[in-house]
Order: sequence, then C-alpha cells, then structure tokens
Amino acid sequence: MKRFLFLICALLSSISLAYAAVNINSATVGELEAVKGLGPSKAQAIVDYRAKNGPFKSVDDLKKIKGFGEKSVAKLKSELSTADGAMPVNSGAKK
Repeated sequence: MKRFLFLICALLSSISLAYAAVNINSATVGELEAVKGLGPSKAQAIVDYRAKNGPFKSVDDLKKIKGFGEKSVAKLKSELSTADGAMPVNSGAKK
C-alpha cells in the first residue's frame, strides 16, 4: 500500500513539474535533474551555489556558476524560474 501511494505521489509530482517552471531557489537536486539540460553535476552546482550565496535574483544569475554560459542559460530559461508559480521573465526585453 505504501508503494502504491508513493507511486501516485511521484506521478502527480512529475505531472505538475511538466507544466510549471522549476524554482531554482527552492528546488532539490532531484527536481533540478528532471529539467532537460541539467544533469546531476549542474543540478548539484546550482544547489551548492544557492547554499553559499543565497537566493538567485534571476535565472541569468546561473551564469555566475562554472559550466553555465550564455547559450545554456538561454536554453534553460523556459524551464526555470526564481519564484513559485511564476513564469520566467524574458530579460532581453527593451525598456
């Protein structure tokens, strides 16, 4: 019975992750690994950087982490956010 409940919870969690941007300020390594383009080492680097430096102000802050460049961050912007339930903001917009 516990296995069944665990499987149901895991399924529901994966469904919600598929439709929402992952918050890099609260996501676990496992949640970050579920994002296409983030493997175990990059996911761990995000969590380590966040623990040392505090919350990210924007997804662009990932460029401060070794291994994240302009292109990789641009590809990840649609999948990541810095606020729960918020969609990523296009920082390339003219003001």
